[in-house]
Amino acid sequence: MERGTSGGGRALLASYDFDFASEAVSIDDADVLDLLEPAVARWWVREFGAYVPENGGFFTPPQKEAIPLIHDRTNALICAPTGSGKTLASFCAIINELYRRDRQSGLGNSVYCLYVSPLKSLANDIHRNLEVPLSGIADLADDEIEIRHAIRHGDTDDAVRRRMLTETPHVLNTTPETLAILLNSPKFSEKLRTVEYVVVDEIHSVAENKRGTHLAVSLERLEALCDRSPTRIGCSATVEPLSTMAEFLVGRDDDGDVREYEIVDTRFVREFDLRLTCPTDDLVNTPPEVVTDRFYEQLHELIGAHTNTLVFTNTRSGAERVLHNLRERYDDYTEENSGCHHGSLSADRRRRAERRLKAGELDVVTTSTSLELGIDMPHVDLVVQVGSPKSVAALLQRVGRAGHRLGETVTGRVVALDRDELVECAVMLKRAEEGFVDRVFVPENAHDVAAQHVYGMAIDAVRPEAEAKRILKRAYPYRNYSDADWETLLRYLTADYEGLADRNVYPKVWRDENDPPDGEYHYPDFPAGEPLLGKRGRLARVIYLTNVGTIPDSFSCDVFTRGEREWVGQLDEAYLDTLEAGDVFVLGGSHFEYRYRRGSKVYVDPTSARPTVPSWFSERLPLSYDLGREVLTFQRELLDRLESGGPPAVRSWLRGFPIDENAVRATTRTYDQQVRYAGAGSVSTHDRLAIEVELDRTEYRRRYYVHSNYGRRFNDGLSRLLAHRCARAADANVTVAVADHGFTLSMPLNRKVDLVGVLEDVAPAEVRTDLRDALSGTDLLKRYFRINATRSLMILKRYKGYEKSASQQQVSSEMLLGFADDLEDFAVVEETYREILEDKLHVEAIEDVLSAVRRGDLVVESRQVTSPSPRAFGLATLAASDVVLAEDESAVLREFHRRVLREIGDGTAAGALGETD
Repeated sequence: MERGTSGGGRALLASYDFDFASEAVSIDDADVLDLLEPAVARWWVREFGAYVPENGGFFTPPQKEAIPLIHDRTNALICAPTGSGKTLASFCAIINELYRRDRQSGLGNSVYCLYVSPLKSLANDIHRNLEVPLSGIADLADDEIEIRHAIRHGDTDDAVRRRMLTETPHVLNTTPETLAILLNSPKFSEKLRTVEYVVVDEIHSVAENKRGTHLAVSLERLEALCDRSPTRIGCSATVEPLSTMAEFLVGRDDDGDVREYEIVDTRFVREFDLRLTCPTDDLVNTPPEVVTDRFYEQLHELIGAHTNTLVFTNTRSGAERVLHNLRERYDDYTEENSGCHHGSLSADRRRRAERRLKAGELDVVTTSTSLELGIDMPHVDLVVQVGSPKSVAALLQRVGRAGHRLGETVTGRVVALDRDELVECAVMLKRAEEGFVDRVFVPENAHDVAAQHVYGMAIDAVRPEAEAKRILKRAYPYRNYSDADWETLLRYLTADYEGLADRNVYPKVWRDENDPPDGEYHYPDFPAGEPLLGKRGRLARVIYLTNVGTIPDSFSCDVFTRGEREWVGQLDEAYLDTLEAGDVFVLGGSHFEYRYRRGSKVYVDPTSARPTVPSWFSERLPLSYDLGREVLTFQRELLDRLESGGPPAVRSWLRGFPIDENAVRATTRTYDQQVRYAGAGSVSTHDRLAIEVELDRTEYRRRYYVHSNYGRRFNDGLSRLLAHRCARAADANVTVAVADHGFTLSMPLNRKVDLVGVLEDVAPAEVRTDLRDALSGTDLLKRYFRINATRSLMILKRYKGYEKSASQQQVSSEMLLGFADDLEDFAVVEETYREILEDKLHVEAIEDVLSAVRRGDLVVESRQVTSPSPRAFGLATLAASDVVLAEDESAVLREFHRRVLREIGDGTAAGALGETD
């Protein structure tokens, strides 16, 4: 499209009647206004002219940079905080170009812009927001314009879908899954050939999982389909690395070179007012009910001082509990002015809460993660985060929901309710102030997603095998997909394994060289001898369209005691990922030892032993690896100050952090007591990994507390690796308890291993093999095999009108796993191990840390203690690490603390600190 020639921006400024002295204001973006068609420019000024004094012009920083790039058809990643107008910038520029096209030559009956959103609610909200500029521009235009827009996702009914074929939207809002379906819909895919713009919203939220992998390949299939290369626009909240996100968005060309792009980096254009608070300066000895009372008093005051407050907790049950307690404690909160929003609620209840929140009718809404993305919330002026959100990116995403306009300060309060989260929250807020952001890790070379798309391409048309491979490798997650990977994939898709058909796993594609013209299978569009791919089976298209997607089904497992077969409750199957035989958990207020699982049934033994896996484990976000490393750097700096100036120097330093005095004193006290009890060497830093060994003669257990502050994914992986080796070395059952800041290995007291030696003995090159061995036969492996077998269409969720539930899928997959696990390089098994090792257990980071140990850059130090040290309290009382939800371990915590104080000779918690400054 040609650059606009209206040049009307400055003339419009001269003629417009502003409600401020326009001649006295420096307008720095009139050239951007010049790019817009007259009606579009008039609408923009009418809507946003009032903000000129604050913004320095008519456009926010991301809009000033993005609109010219989109106008020039430049691929762009727009990275900006929530509420800075990045999505509106994309739509304004695209509407402007479509409006010009409509005036000059008219728009055809096809799609020109695809808007892809990870959430249906977000797509719905954008759909409504599109109506405002389109109708406003139409009112101001001198000629009639018609830019149609529509939304299509899984809930769109058949009648609406049929209408889209006869009256096709020019702007189509959809989800990643629906886009994949549209690409394989013979009639509608033709409507996509004219697509000139693709907007991927909230790209950071899909890039780190397989929905993003799936979308990346869909964009390359769209690229191959379109008459011209579409301009790609990605909208992202604060994220790192920007170059990775941009390359994920634009993909590569056939030569493997990254397509050209520009980055609009305006991540820090908003003012933040962030602060960490703590209800007490002593989170050990203050009674839990006092901590709880102070928390709700503070929360009530914050809500009363603001218009609309959004409260994030780390679990769905936590969101329910906070709202319930507010209503129980104060008459101010009713069903009319307060609400709860999370994924376990019905869609109708969530939509009602969203509408009322958007309208400003609710004084407070509690939520877990479901409102991180999505609807515009213009009235929210405070976000309270209860507990650690586990990453700077998540913190900024959540607090960015407040002050949802540029020029308004983002007000966020983080409340820490345990000592481990107190430390990571303090570091998180300080690093956020300094511009630090955690990295996004993109899954790579996923066979299951590749299987779906190659099958889809074969269904779409017979094509050269090299072409399908090129399209796949153009997508960022497959840029390193090797020839060996491709052969593994094609062996699976062609069912080139003896015995698969006997288990109802049939070929999905054929591969063969094109026959000569007189041959039985000659395709005249391709030369003889060209290797080709095609679909197998008459129902291939139906199977594909009804089973495509990456979001796994899940189910709850019934829990029974082994002896009496008594039903004791249900567990979410994701929780079972964390359980090994012998692990203890709490259900219905009672303790149970996990024994084994059969399909959808779990068998347990009642026990009085201490829980090893907390109830929140499968629900709470894991600490980011990068933030964990920042905590280690923080601990080194703190130890240096403690050594040189004692507690007063530490307190003075911490007062430079955005934290309250309670947090300052509680943090100082923890580390002072830690060092006096177990020495500075007991604290992990960027160059030291600390381990403490406790001999518990009461429970006859030897416990190793490993202070590996690299996040729960890392700790889950390293703990499995070490437990596997320790069990062999000690000839004993080793139980594991995992947290974000470390893990515990436990064995009988009469068994012993040199854990430092075991750690130092693990060669980085052996990590993946050892972890594969450790995963063999686990429920984690069984569950992920089911998910990958379903994604790979090895197990069909829907077939000939019959739907197979997640629990039925699990039964089918367990029957297949024993057979498939023995096959050489079987794609579904290989992808199951890859996903667990790389995406779930952070194996690359484990290899890096063990390499540092080998080089001597990371020293492993171990010391024996008679009772857990203060920094190990969280590991020793793992089930009580969320005070909002669990209070029953506080007595154990206080006893640990009393032992520490006796050892270091303190009569009172604060007395030895000299806290007089």
